[in-house]
Amino acid sequence: MDVGGLAAANPVWVGSSELTMTLEGITACVDAGAGAVVAKSVNESAAARRQLDISDYAFVSGDLRVRSPGSAALGDGLLNRSGLARVELDHWLSVLADAVSYGRPRGCPVVGSITLGDPAAAARIGRSMATVVPAVELNIGAPHGREARAVRQLTEVDGVAAAVRVVRAAVGVPLFVKLPGQASDVVALARAARSAGADAVGLVGRYPGFLPDLDGGAVLGSWGAWSSPGCLPMSLYWVSKAFAALDAPLIGTNGARTVDDVLRFLASGARAVEVVTALWVGGPPVLRELVDGVAGVQDDFIGSALAGAREYADIAPLPAPAWLPYTARWMSSGR
Repeated sequence: MDVGGLAAANPVWVGSSELTMTLEGITACVDAGAGAVVAKSVNESAAARRQLDISDYAFVSGDLRVRSPGSAALGDGLLNRSGLARVELDHWLSVLADAVSYGRPRGCPVVGSITLGDPAAAARIGRSMATVVPAVELNIGAPHGREARAVRQLTEVDGVAAAVRVVRAAVGVPLFVKLPGQASDVVALARAARSAGADAVGLVGRYPGFLPDLDGGAVLGSWGAWSSPGCLPMSLYWVSKAFAALDAPLIGTNGARTVDDVLRFLASGARAVEVVTALWVGGPPVLRELVDGVAGVQDDFIGSALAGAREYADIAPLPAPAWLPYTARWMSSGR
């Protein structure tokens, strides 16, 4: 399959995370059958690398109870602080080169990732990274950009277009741009990224989150980034809207834990789906179930859910009030 000029073995990709911060982690994902692996992000900032020293992670059950370490369940939410790979660029390029060499004969491309700080610096890193990887992901949707000065989250069209244009000019391999989920118009951001040279667009980054622990203070003792199975419909909203509005390959992310989740991303218009949290819970071996579960999916399945979706103005009145079963027992009459 092809996504924005990158040939991948299948649509189940591993997203950038602490799991893909080492050669061992990347190769474990390759061996487990990933269609592609996105390495942990870097940027020019020493502060972003130091931020990894304060990283923290809380898996949260459906009733908002924090799990003890090592007891996470697949349906849990994840609230966390994170940082970027704590490596110097020259060393990281060497790791990426080894990872690419390992993945290539196994049909699994390894993608470099940059979380935006300064666009000019991202361009310099991207130019170097493109000498060793077959594609680069530029993450301009990191939720930590609202909390940490070392990374940026872009939510305005002009800012997205300007940053992507600068990086695009420096990167001679396919460029994927990952967008935030919290913006007034994510489709407009996707259009701007595409117009500025993105070969594919990733939708969407995780959401900012905050959770009181009710014993005083807050879980993690700070604000953080939030993802959960409940985020899936929100992610699919923007994927489907972008698919309907743009001629651009889309990469889905944020909310895919199971085979059905991956299929829902594909049916909404994504050509590939990045998975992270499911691997934190079950390890790289969970990839095999996901890959097997989407085997045989054809191109005509991509975006197929939109055939049954209509704008509100085009929906005919329903024969009976849909809200009535939810309110009838509390009301003495109908409307």
